[in-house]
Amino acid sequence: MKTKLEELVGRYRELGIDRQLDYDKFYLYSIITHSTAIEGSTITELENQIMFDNGIALKGKSLVEQNMNLDLKAAYERVLVFARNHADITIDRLKELSALTMKNTGAEYHTALGDFSSANGDIRLLNVTAGVGGRSYMAFNKVPQKLKEFCDALNATRRTAQSMTIQQLYEISFDAHYNLVTIHPWADGNGRMARLLMNWLQFEYGLIPSRIFSGDKEDYIKALVATREDGDLSIFRSFMTETMITHLSHDIATYEESVGENEPIILSTANPEKPKKTRDKVIELLQLNPRLSATALATEIGISAKGIQRHLANLKAEGILSRIGPDKGGEWKISYAKK
Repeated sequence: MKTKLEELVGRYRELGIDRQLDYDKFYLYSIITHSTAIEGSTITELENQIMFDNGIALKGKSLVEQNMNLDLKAAYERVLVFARNHADITIDRLKELSALTMKNTGAEYHTALGDFSSANGDIRLLNVTAGVGGRSYMAFNKVPQKLKEFCDALNATRRTAQSMTIQQLYEISFDAHYNLVTIHPWADGNGRMARLLMNWLQFEYGLIPSRIFSGDKEDYIKALVATREDGDLSIFRSFMTETMITHLSHDIATYEESVGENEPIILSTANPEKPKKTRDKVIELLQLNPRLSATALATEIGISAKGIQRHLANLKAEGILSRIGPDKGGEWKISYAKK
């Protein structure tokens, strides 16, 4: 049985949302915008589009913010190459991506054990606290070995990906995100790198990539902390799954409302070669149960409440559908149903 996430991914693709002109470009810009927003950037998706496509510096935005977004774009362009080539995930490749991510915003560090630079993707040579009075991340001297073990284990898992469900593939990417940020290999940019690695795996598996919006930031951090404190990966998996469900549902509803008369189609499980329009699905469900509410119809079909209201209004205007009795306790009467 498919999970809710898998159902929504199927619906998203059935509607062809990911096959629209320039979809890949604009979705990537969205991922970059929201990842940097988690780190404090105030640049919007539209502003990034202007800066990325036209090379125009943004007025009123700091050079640090602009460089943060430009650098992350370069890192994503590199990771797309790795994903297409199914390249092994190695320490050197992670350092290369970190160097791209922090190229113009990284800092130099001077320690008793030597100097290192986050702008070069160097592994940290100092310990890092998770917050004043809180637990610290892994001791710096353990990071190289732990990072190697992480890469080896992840590569071994990737080789079995063909036998996994969509839900399992997403969970591999969520786990990789959590594990990398917990190792915390760098002095700066660990959050961006963890989200980048998660997206790398999703690109490779052909999944719809995850975005964590700035509005999700508080719950996102709480999920990471709770997972670390309880040692329970299911906490972060659940958060990421629910976040994906929320964002996919929103994107599907927005798309359905935007297409207007160009109705989305519902594939009949009885005959998947013949697509069924949403209006026909509404009629079919009301024939089976004329007491279904608009909310129940929306849930059953998998579209927004506004989308269902539009279809009901159209069917009533055409004389196909009428309401008998009050909104609560009444029922629908179908005067004509398509064969």
